[in-house]
Amino acid sequence: MTKIPILHEMLSKAEVKARPTVLWCYKKDLGFSSNKKKQKRLKKAQAALSKQHLDENDSIEYFVASTNIRYCYYSETHSIMGQTFGMAILQDFEALTPNLLARTIETVEGGGMILLLLQTITSVKQLYTMSMDVHARYRTEAHQHIVCRFNERFILSLTKCSNCLFMDDQLNILPIQSNALSIKPVPAKSWDAPKTPEEQKLLDLKASLDGSQPMHVLVKKCKTLDQAEAVMKFIDSLSEKSLRSTVTLTSGRGRGKSAALGLAVAAAIAFKYPNIAVTSPHPENLKTFFQFLLEGLDALGYEKATDYEEVRSSNPEFNKAIIQVNVMRKIRQRVRYIQPSCTKLDNVELLVIDEAAAIPLPFVKALMGPYLIFLASTINGYEGTGRSLSLKLISQLRKQSNENLMTGNIKSRKSLTDELTLNESIRYKKGDKVESWLNNMLCLNVTIPPVTRTSNPPPEECKLYYINRDTLFSYHKDAERFLQKLVAILVASHYKNSPNDLQMMSDAPAHHVFCLCAPSGEQEGKKAALPEVLCVLQVCLEGKLTEQTVKHELSRGRRSAGDLIPWVISQEFAQEDFPSLSGARIVRIATHPDYQGKGYGLLALKLLQDFYEGKFYLNDDPSTVNMDPLVYNDEEMMVDDAMEEKLESQASLPALFPPLNKIKPDILDYMGVSYGLSEELLRFWKKAQFKPVHLSYVPNQLTGEHSCIMLKQLAGKTTSSNWLTSFVSDFCLKTIETILWLNRLEAGLALSLVSNETNPDEYQDLSKLEILKHLDEESLLNLKEFCSISGYGFPLKDNVNVLSKFYFTHRLRDVNLSKNEEMVLMSYGILRKTFEAVAHDFGMPLDKVRSEFITGFKKIASCVVQICGDLVT
Repeated sequence: MTKIPILHEMLSKAEVKARPTVLWCYKKDLGFSSNKKKQKRLKKAQAALSKQHLDENDSIEYFVASTNIRYCYYSETHSIMGQTFGMAILQDFEALTPNLLARTIETVEGGGMILLLLQTITSVKQLYTMSMDVHARYRTEAHQHIVCRFNERFILSLTKCSNCLFMDDQLNILPIQSNALSIKPVPAKSWDAPKTPEEQKLLDLKASLDGSQPMHVLVKKCKTLDQAEAVMKFIDSLSEKSLRSTVTLTSGRGRGKSAALGLAVAAAIAFKYPNIAVTSPHPENLKTFFQFLLEGLDALGYEKATDYEEVRSSNPEFNKAIIQVNVMRKIRQRVRYIQPSCTKLDNVELLVIDEAAAIPLPFVKALMGPYLIFLASTINGYEGTGRSLSLKLISQLRKQSNENLMTGNIKSRKSLTDELTLNESIRYKKGDKVESWLNNMLCLNVTIPPVTRTSNPPPEECKLYYINRDTLFSYHKDAERFLQKLVAILVASHYKNSPNDLQMMSDAPAHHVFCLCAPSGEQEGKKAALPEVLCVLQVCLEGKLTEQTVKHELSRGRRSAGDLIPWVISQEFAQEDFPSLSGARIVRIATHPDYQGKGYGLLALKLLQDFYEGKFYLNDDPSTVNMDPLVYNDEEMMVDDAMEEKLESQASLPALFPPLNKIKPDILDYMGVSYGLSEELLRFWKKAQFKPVHLSYVPNQLTGEHSCIMLKQLAGKTTSSNWLTSFVSDFCLKTIETILWLNRLEAGLALSLVSNETNPDEYQDLSKLEILKHLDEESLLNLKEFCSISGYGFPLKDNVNVLSKFYFTHRLRDVNLSKNEEMVLMSYGILRKTFEAVAHDFGMPLDKVRSEFITGFKKIASCVVQICGDLVT
């Protein structure tokens, strides 16, 4: 830490410009004082300090006092999105996660410096076995031992980064990587170097706009051709003054999205838009936006204090960030920050959403309204919902736009959406070595591997493979290529992704990875080195909890980390025995996009079930594969001289794909899955013979979906055969009772959720006594009269709800309704919708809806009246 001022001074002198700003991230304790008063005292002694010897602590204090440093807890790094720094200092290595690495490193400009501060260690290899803070969440009662595969791969990847150096506390360069021995000076910049084609096009574009205001002065602020074209498109949308259009801007990090938005809003001020709202996850994320908004106003001839004023937040959490700009020239105009959760946008003509991928999707959807919208988002990197935004929201806007173009329905459209993309980097040069290293190490820019076959591989020839994680994350060349393939398929198939998923996959002891591969074939005369992946499964083993642990946790109303399904089910059904069972939760299942909808996902699940039921394993095979992870001993971690240490991938690695028949599996009681409920996914899991047992009442904040847990009982163990049936029966009853309060659950999805496709004998017939608990004599007479009416007639509303519950909880086995009758009954009887609303939802005539209801409900009412028999006279 004491050498940081020296490194910062070297960075300052490397280029003639302002002293680099510093981002200093840490977990809890800085290790020195950052008190402002103490800094002022040191500044007063600046002249004396320059002539006297400074001890190490004083040099740090003086560096802190004289440098623009943004201190940030790791837990608050979401607030630095969209900002740029010259230097990043990452303290407390054990607190780092892939998400934190991506957030912080991506804020450093080209030519900047990133420092990773390590505690006193004698060997870099000691980081291979360092216990990370996140590991506490990976441990479960049955799986305690963690292997730090991610750390090893992280360090090995640094040895291949030509812009990385390992140094000791005396700034001696450690010859750990080969490029450290051949450092070459960077060639001096030549101011008369020829322009690239893109640079020349940008100059020509700026020249062609001369005299076109406000476009000319604002485009002159742009750094790349992409950015200039985006600003021009924004200005075109503003000039049309169509308050029902949306312009989306997506790109990677450091491409100038926020700056383009700021310049566009400056143009909106010039076009007399009076009320402009801007939102982002945190006000500090808008630092660049407001900077370029003010620069744009200055370029347009607005004067600070005379024509406009900025308002800064007094909230200490916002770090004095600008939250409003008031314009007072001719008319009063306002640009104000709003929270993403704000739903009341009165009199807004323009809404700007920056870093939309980091805002929960339901919030973004709620912000959509009858005004012009500029929406910018980073669609790769660390944002957990980046894929959610691109796959869901933008695709939905695109679909609406295409439908409106085809139908010519201009008034009802939300927008004719324009989609813009920025490719050229501003924060760092094209091909930046650090950006490339980060993208490769965290698999941020993975692409789907091309299909090498002309036809679909026959399912009977496809094989399921277990993937050895020691080899997969060894940083071996072939293993890296295969890892990139796996992550690409996972990212393409799931809209909730983050770099942290990579560390969980590599380090979590209960997690395992499988893949379904096509049969190997000849390609250009050579056998394929790596099989073609059709489907990827990430599995987490759960359960095996002791009775003492379960009682201890439940008595305190809490649950330990991991074991998601056992804890939820034990709390849901008050079952203390269920957590002792062994299960496998399907964390993620992803099929290659070119092979989706062809049954490979179901095939992979079937083969996985066979594996955990012990159908592959051969007991008499003496060559059983040892699945214990590779572990370093203390001697391998110690070196006598750090200057002699070498880092390289392990020479001897186990097979990447050990045969399943040589792996002794954990024989399980069940397989389960927890996912965001949708009609498509529910259909898939029901087809795989999984049964729903839990539905969360509160929707997920990121996606707005309700989490659904489904289970499938396995035949590998001799357990009681009726525990799952009772869970499903109770779930169906609870869902029917509470479904009205769930978040906008559609009738088709609700019907599929409670429909019974199992043996009807698993449910008890409705008894006369049970009917009388819910219906009195008057209600039964009403039902009898309804059944006797030949024309249209309607029963009491309360009776409709009670009988609908009888039917959908499978208590009336003799009643068979058509699909349309069930849909109408679910909507009218359970979801309490009006016939008009049902007709609108299904696109059916109102008379048809009434007819379907009368026909279906008469079948149910007749059955109930028949059961009661002599009670109805």
